[in-house]
Amino acid sequence: GSEQAFKLLGILDVQNIPCARESILYGSLGSLVVGLGHFLATSRVRRSFDFGMGGFVLTTLGCWIYCRYNHAKLRIQQRIIQEGMRNKILYESSDFDPERKQNSNRGSN
Repeated sequence: GSEQAFKLLGILDVQNIPCARESILYGSLGSLVVGLGHFLATSRVRRSFDFGMGGFVLTTLGCWIYCRYNHAKLRIQQRIIQEGMRNKILYESSDFDPERKQNSNRGSN
């Protein structure tokens, strides 16, 4: 029932995949705008429907790619920060820490 995640065409697990929900939302909006715009301009129902589907696919793909790109960029930045933190922790407790060497040299004078 409601516990099972909403799946688009039974393939995409929309709730758990980042960007999927936003992409489909914007895609639906895009298809509506393109389809309606074409219908108002030409009054052709079938052709407008095709344009609407094209608008949906293009908008969804565009949003998906843009969102995934930002997601990947964020993950890389987080990884760099985590590595930096890990190295700092490792160096502080070892002999490789430059601050520790300076302090020990001062103590021996």
